[in-house]
Amino acid sequence: MPTTRTHAPQIAIVGAGPGGLTCARVLQRHGIDVTVYDRDASADARNQGGTLDLHADSGQIALREAGLLDDFHALARPEGQAQRMLTRHGEVLVDYRPTSDEDAAPEIDRGQLRTLLADSLAPGTLRWGHTLTSATPGPAGTHRLTFDHGVTRDVDLVIGADGAWSRVRPLVSDATPVYTGVTFLEARYDEVDTAHPAVAELVGDGNVFATGDHKGLIGQRNSNQHVRAYIALKDDADWYRAAGIDLDDTDAVRAALLRAFTGWDERLLVLITDNDGPYVNRPLFVLPAPHTWPHTPGVTLLGDAAHLMAPLGGYGANFAMLDGCELALALARHDTHDEAVTVYERTMMSRAAAVGDGAEALAGVFGPGDRDRSDVPDFAEAKERYRQGAAAYRSR
Repeated sequence: MPTTRTHAPQIAIVGAGPGGLTCARVLQRHGIDVTVYDRDASADARNQGGTLDLHADSGQIALREAGLLDDFHALARPEGQAQRMLTRHGEVLVDYRPTSDEDAAPEIDRGQLRTLLADSLAPGTLRWGHTLTSATPGPAGTHRLTFDHGVTRDVDLVIGADGAWSRVRPLVSDATPVYTGVTFLEARYDEVDTAHPAVAELVGDGNVFATGDHKGLIGQRNSNQHVRAYIALKDDADWYRAAGIDLDDTDAVRAALLRAFTGWDERLLVLITDNDGPYVNRPLFVLPAPHTWPHTPGVTLLGDAAHLMAPLGGYGANFAMLDGCELALALARHDTHDEAVTVYERTMMSRAAAVGDGAEALAGVFGPGDRDRSDVPDFAEAKERYRQGAAAYRSR
């Protein structure tokens, strides 16, 4: 039941990603008003990226509290949990296939998840087309938010769910993301089963990873016959400038990548040669862990704004959603939002610190030489860990 308050705080969430939307949904289920601001013009104004595996012990717990777990399972792809790992020479190190009832970490497209969460909110909650330009402290822990078209809003609590380059973060911390030394070039393949059968066979129903010699080729199956690949290079974030390459020149980028991957198995190189459209350069940044800050009245962070991690283990979106869920529940259960935020931050910071930023693990995956079977994670053990973690969480 909602907590009775003499004054209902004005709450604003900046950022309509999985964490911010989850927070808003759980708040509304507990009768708490909230407004979400995002710079995108709509939920589908831009491509949301690839696929996410939502873990039973984090992302799925958040969806249960949001009342959306059944809707998620209706959209999710349990078969997407398949994992193949290969050497750069094409040797298969592991070919993990989930059982038909495996539900520890099913996959869902980012765009589908965003739409599911956004559509669950009350009309008028989402304010699209609002880019935050400044957040200024006011009296008694309030903050004034100013957006790019001159709109201002005074709020009692601002929640920064605005990602790696958060405009809210400077209110509590001077930390900024640092480059990991690894860049992903994203590529896409449409109508993959008919137009790109070699890619479809390589990737299968889930994900394929091939790494070695400071490089990697990663393919992931999305819904509706789409595949995304991430071509990993351990190099400068702007490596293409040093090479005199225009990223819009797809042929030049492809030629440079093929030179970098000389000696790799030809069956793997289809992830470089067969893409539809241009490559997108995505250098990987992290917030060095542990990222903590002194409690600051009237403001807090969640997700990448609080703990930006390397994309290994799938913690980013899962932790963001659990952050949003736990913050909303704390706000519903405590008499003041200041008490709620204090309790939330203690738990969130501890959880993120235990995992770390992933930079060291990333350096190991894309290190020198070749991988072997000793480098292969135990995927079945990971699924069991998610299940046990979920049971432990629910029994607290």
